[in-house]
Amino acid sequence: MKPNHNNNMPQLGGKRPKFNIYWVWMILAVVILSWGLLGNEKVTHTTTWDGVKEMIEKGDLQKIVVVNKETAEVYLKPDKVASYSDRKEYKGITEQGPQFSFNIGSLDYFQHNLENAQTEYDQEVPLSFETRRNIWGDAFTLIFPILILVGIWWFLWRGMSRGNNGGGGGIFSVGKAKAQMFDKDANVNITFKDVAGLEEAKVEIMEIVDFLKNPGKYSDLGGKIPKGALLVGPPGTGKTLLAKAVAGEANVPFFSISGSDFVEMFVGVGASRVRDLFRQAKEKAPCIVFIDEIDAIGRARSKNVGYSSNDERENTLNQLLTEMDGFGTNAGVIVLAATNRADILDKALLRAGRFDRQINVELPDLKERREIFDVHLKNLKLDPKLDRDFLARQTPGFSGADIANVCNEAALIAARNNKKQVEKEDFLSAIDRIIGGLERKNKIIIPSEKRTIAYHEAGHATVSWVLEHANPLIKVTIIPRGKALGAAWYLPEERQITTKEQMLDEMAAILGGRASELLNFGKVSTGALNDLERVTKQAYAMVAYYGMSSEVGNLSFYDSTGQNDMALTKPYSERTAQEIDAEVKKLIDGAFQRSLETLEKHRAGLTQLAELLLEREVIFAEDLEKIFGKRKGEIRKELEVKIEEPLNSEPSAE
Repeated sequence: MKPNHNNNMPQLGGKRPKFNIYWVWMILAVVILSWGLLGNEKVTHTTTWDGVKEMIEKGDLQKIVVVNKETAEVYLKPDKVASYSDRKEYKGITEQGPQFSFNIGSLDYFQHNLENAQTEYDQEVPLSFETRRNIWGDAFTLIFPILILVGIWWFLWRGMSRGNNGGGGGIFSVGKAKAQMFDKDANVNITFKDVAGLEEAKVEIMEIVDFLKNPGKYSDLGGKIPKGALLVGPPGTGKTLLAKAVAGEANVPFFSISGSDFVEMFVGVGASRVRDLFRQAKEKAPCIVFIDEIDAIGRARSKNVGYSSNDERENTLNQLLTEMDGFGTNAGVIVLAATNRADILDKALLRAGRFDRQINVELPDLKERREIFDVHLKNLKLDPKLDRDFLARQTPGFSGADIANVCNEAALIAARNNKKQVEKEDFLSAIDRIIGGLERKNKIIIPSEKRTIAYHEAGHATVSWVLEHANPLIKVTIIPRGKALGAAWYLPEERQITTKEQMLDEMAAILGGRASELLNFGKVSTGALNDLERVTKQAYAMVAYYGMSSEVGNLSFYDSTGQNDMALTKPYSERTAQEIDAEVKKLIDGAFQRSLETLEKHRAGLTQLAELLLEREVIFAEDLEKIFGKRKGEIRKELEVKIEEPLNSEPSAE
């Protein structure tokens, strides 16, 4: 077998390089520059008038030619060239002139000097004048601007053509939809298995996906696929994640776009993009269109016609309404949308035939939080003893995004402490960090202020522990966090409705800090600002929203549509406003008096708790149980369990 001597030779197989218009421009530029700089170059030496005068004296000059009244070209006699070419400084001189050149300065002065030199040395040197044009300079001055304009025009036309062909650039592509399309070939790894909780929402969404996969199952019974589904819920609950799961599960094209992508500074662009989006969707039908944050274009239309002569957002909304359910047919296009502000959406957008279903994606309950923790804890190196049910119980009111943040923050805290695994304390620290902010242990607090803070937080803890319907306490600290100088963490019950008694107990617990300051020091401080804000809002809600006042009665001035946000007047009279204010003050004064009475009754425990806080800076529910005993609510629950146990037990054989 012969050895291969061409192993080091490059392989010339494959496609040849494609022709590129840039090559033509580069070659043309090189040719022009080379021709202009090197085409007619002659070897001439620069000299001065003194040198020329010496040549006149020797009788070596044949003639002098003045070019453009600026430069003099000096020609030697043919028989005198050899005497100059032998010199080192004049190397390269040829018989074909001119051999020298110099700048004459003033033409009159040069002619005068030349006449004097000819008279002095009795030599006659012919003098002539020429006007020469710089062909390349003039051509460059004339052609270069034209080339620039042609180049700009070509680039714009090329961009416009690319935009018309569906590309992302181009001046004409401003009206094109910026939707991202996912089809069966796209690598979307998120499925419904990755969406923890949201069981009810997944049932309705999966039904739409199943209709696209098996349309005959529904059409045989006369059923029609819903035209649209609106995902509604607080931020971070998984609305966009649910849409991603639909993209991963559906075997049909999936268009994803944000509501803000429709709005531009140009008039008519939003409506044009809506038309283009549905045009693409109809070409790919059956398909799904997902519009995230639809409230950017779906806000209720203004009734003030004279407010704006041309409202771009309203034009975009009108076009969306027409495309979803207008005169034309729109079969096979399902619209999914997500928002956390459904109350401000236009009623025409929410009607049946456009969004047939509103799917509520609420904050997860205890079971769903457990499932969400299971998803986010997969990639963490955990302590084997970690109780995930405990984590779910410690995070009431947390959304899926909050739980993901807790898991990530716990891993960062564990790494900061050089741990090999993430433990229970790291998760508790992460929850505290997210709720209250970062600890500021280096903040300097004088002893008198620290004592006030301790008694303030002890007042909250005491009242919330003693009153039956107040939220049970978890932890109290006087270590500054964020903007707060102290904090108390509670574990609110997960209930669907709240009674008046429960709200009054919570108000008394909120005012426990102010009451403790007044009871122990005889004066109050600014530390209760947040407490007063919360209790005032809750009291107004009880009177004006929930109808929990005997004077005002069963009236509610709450506007679920959100239309009153723009109103300039209140939905009640001045007399009613005075009654509401009086009832609110009555509720707050009553709650404050209950706090004072409760703290006075348990003053010894309050003092013991405050001193323990000053000593340890952090106390837990176990410490309160040692001081005050078990809470009334806990005792009542234990009694209910003991009563129910015999009823649920199996009858004995005897």
